[in-house]
Amino acid sequence: MSKSEIHLIPKISAPASRALEGAGLHTLNDLAGITQKQFMQLHGMGKYGLRIVLEAMNKVGLQFKDSSNQ
Repeated sequence: MSKSEIHLIPKISAPASRALEGAGLHTLNDLAGITQKQFMQLHGMGKYGLRIVLEAMNKVGLQFKDSSNQ
């Protein structure tokens, strides 16, 4: 799959989904623009949501931004 395609975030908990929406993160492509640490700092994020998102990102060839490149 192409990285230029838009990939939706899979269903996670309601609080986590609201936090993503509030942060302007609507797609897996958006998540690829932040670090995993930034993702985990959002309200409602936990190990389950992280696992779901990482699996979805891996399937489409995306990953979180490397925190050492900030």
